[in-house]
Amino acid sequence: MRHRLDQFTESEPTALVLTGANGGILWRSNFRRAAKWGKTTRRLGVPGLHSHDLRHTGNTIAASAGASLRDPMTRMGHDSVRAAMIHQHRTAEADERIADATNREIKRAKIQS
Repeated sequence: MRHRLDQFTESEPTALVLTGANGGILWRSNFRRAAKWGKTTRRLGVPGLHSHDLRHTGNTIAASAGASLRDPMTRMGHDSVRAAMIHQHRTAEADERIADATNREIKRAKIQS
């Protein structure tokens, strides 16, 4: 992946990762055709994967990394918390981190009292 990014993506932080044939923005209307989505997903062994599934994955990873709800809302262009929550999925790892943090706070409170 790093090789592909280095080869095909500009170095600026705001550079587009995926572009159209002329280097422009890929819009929903031209993305599937430009990416040869059906053929590509079959070749990768994930037939039936929808590009929208990647939004769910990206938001789940962002949440797991500690992003606030506002961060993915901004990244994905959501205007409402409800829309952002649809794209975030809870993970077992997040549940474990929350439980561990809660236990640490309880222990800290017991030591201070």
